[in-house]
Amino acid sequence: YFNVINDGGGVFGRKIKLVSLDDAGAPERTKANTLKLLNEEKVFALFGYTGAFTINPILPLIEKNKVPFFAPASGDLSTRDPVMHYVFNIRASYIDETEKIVEQLARRGLTKIALFYQNDAFGRAGMAGLERALRARKSNILIFGSTDRNSTNVASSAQTIAKSGAQAVIISAGANTASAFIKEMKKLGSEAQICLLSSVGAKTLAAQLGENGRGVEVSQVVPLPFSDSEPLGREYLKRIGGPGNASFASLEGYIAANIFVEGLKKAGKVLTRESFVDALDKIGSIDLRGYRVKYSADNHNGSSLVELTVLGAGGNYKR
Repeated sequence: YFNVINDGGGVFGRKIKLVSLDDAGAPERTKANTLKLLNEEKVFALFGYTGAFTINPILPLIEKNKVPFFAPASGDLSTRDPVMHYVFNIRASYIDETEKIVEQLARRGLTKIALFYQNDAFGRAGMAGLERALRARKSNILIFGSTDRNSTNVASSAQTIAKSGAQAVIISAGANTASAFIKEMKKLGSEAQICLLSSVGAKTLAAQLGENGRGVEVSQVVPLPFSDSEPLGREYLKRIGGPGNASFASLEGYIAANIFVEGLKKAGKVLTRESFVDALDKIGSIDLRGYRVKYSADNHNGSSLVELTVLGAGGNYKR
């Protein structure tokens, strides 16, 4: 989307330059990259950081440098509560995701719910969301299982949960850990419904599970990226080069880029970091061809959209 804007002359004549650095999911590299972007690249804003594990340690740098931190790919409450002046989310929170999953399971009569999580900020955020959703229904998590971040040492947790009588298991973990756990549950003959949060990495998970993924449910915070049934989807697929190149993650980035540009336009010709933040605080509701975002000075959450998808044959997701 930035390329489209630049090809059209930019925003008030300014071209957008996207500088990308890889932190490999390591917080120390996230901090080093952030300092490089701020001190050497002199960036206007920080955009599209991924994962609470790497985001949370650099949040103090955001406030210290008074730099817009836009569209973090994380549903953690650390970027939401309390509202941070320079942080703007576009995606739903993990609380929104777990609530939607539990609501759907309850409608199907599946009330004995276990949790498997990786022991980091993402995993614990999933646990907090599930506890909240169940507490509202006067229920509790049936049983827990956990492992270290990126670990595939899951056999013990899988055995414990499989024996518990759980009707459903919610997983708050990355793709490597989650796929290892799901495969172990399948080996044990468990028929529990498996549900995962969006930050698992839907495309990677499908590739790692293969046919073991059939029936696995994943909550998503953007519309189905492979569908051209809606205006946003048609536009995105045309620009990404068709369904073969599409993914939930890239659609999230595409949406974020759209909204970022709206903020630049609203900020006007005299652009500063503060004028950009002020413009977003006053922008109200944005309807991005069906994807709706809302900002105000006391609400930087953006969207609460959650859709539930299921893995079918060939690793394809459907609603």
